[in-house]
Amino acid sequence: MRKRDERFKDQAKHKAQPDPLYDKAHPKKTAGHYRPKDFDYDAGAGTCICPAGKSLYQNGSNCNHNGHLAVKFQGALRDCGPCALRDKCLRKPETTKTRQVCFFYGKTPGTPLSYSDRMKRAIDSERGRDLYGGRFATVEPVFANLRHNKGLDRFTLRGRKKVDTQWKLFCLVHNIEKLAHHGYGQ
Repeated sequence: MRKRDERFKDQAKHKAQPDPLYDKAHPKKTAGHYRPKDFDYDAGAGTCICPAGKSLYQNGSNCNHNGHLAVKFQGALRDCGPCALRDKCLRKPETTKTRQVCFFYGKTPGTPLSYSDRMKRAIDSERGRDLYGGRFATVEPVFANLRHNKGLDRFTLRGRKKVDTQWKLFCLVHNIEKLAHHGYGQ
């Protein structure tokens, strides 16, 4: 919601800079195989050229893949069989005969909106913005901080007293951190 709302366009300047010594993000995977962007697709002419420079045959122009329209292309056996780039082009070069590639160009007409699209539409409405703004006065940010940032996605102790003690300890850390961020630590 904040990425689509013009009221939050300057929010990036308020974010704390990440610690360069502690990066929790997973390393990006590099694609080992050719992706559709590596193929030269000309929508006007209806042609597709593979990375080896061979022309692919169009075998579908209005194909429906999960509610999205696509154009499909397939390589010729005479071109794909002896190709030197076969290992980089196909996931299973020993069993797959030719390469197939799809280029998507829109949603199928009459396709119902996904739940995510319906929720985006509801949140972006005037009433939705008012309701969403009220979430910040609730305890949702506290639970998000404890679960995501502090790593409390499950209790490690057993028994009601021990769990209650662990919960209160995490809440205490949360409140001390809040005080420190608001300048009470100086």
